[in-house]
Amino acid sequence: MLVIDMEATGLDPVKNSVVSIGAVDFYNPENQFYEECRVFDGAYIDTEALMVNGFTKAQCLDPNKKSLEKIMGLFHEWIKKTKGDKILAGQNAYYDRDILNNSFERSDIDFRFHFRILELHSVAFMDMLKRGITPPKRNGISALSLDKILNYVGLPNEPAPHNALTGAKVEAEAISRILNGKNLLKEFAEFEVPDKFLK
Repeated sequence: MLVIDMEATGLDPVKNSVVSIGAVDFYNPENQFYEECRVFDGAYIDTEALMVNGFTKAQCLDPNKKSLEKIMGLFHEWIKKTKGDKILAGQNAYYDRDILNNSFERSDIDFRFHFRILELHSVAFMDMLKRGITPPKRNGISALSLDKILNYVGLPNEPAPHNALTGAKVEAEAISRILNGKNLLKEFAEFEVPDKFLK
């Protein structure tokens, strides 16, 4: 399982571009990936997306940064070297999968993440239901954000602005606590795993 987070210039997998990718190999969590790139030519840059991820328009267009094609190639090489399955996992993993797959195609790389992914939101939502806890909702839909999931598993909120590697790390840690009832990454060891998850 590869826990992946990425930052982009918006939510459209075709017109918006990746600006950074972070990943953690769940079965070998010290094996991590992080790269930033400049956006592809003609990519739409949504100012609201930049407010979330902390990148500036100048950083997105920086000619000194690696190209999208370059970091997708590096990411593909990292994926190939991981052991075990290549299932994509994370929060908002459908969005990440779609924009990453579009970026692989745009970069002429013969790799796509499968349509079956592991979505942290669903895992946490189901865990709450199993324990008789009502997940938060707003206007009839789930309001179970990443920060609420992190708090549920005994972790602080994700730092702002978002960072792809930090996102991948906290998501991997949350999955480990729900799935295995234990800490995964030493940087989160100071935060006790809640008793409800201990095996």
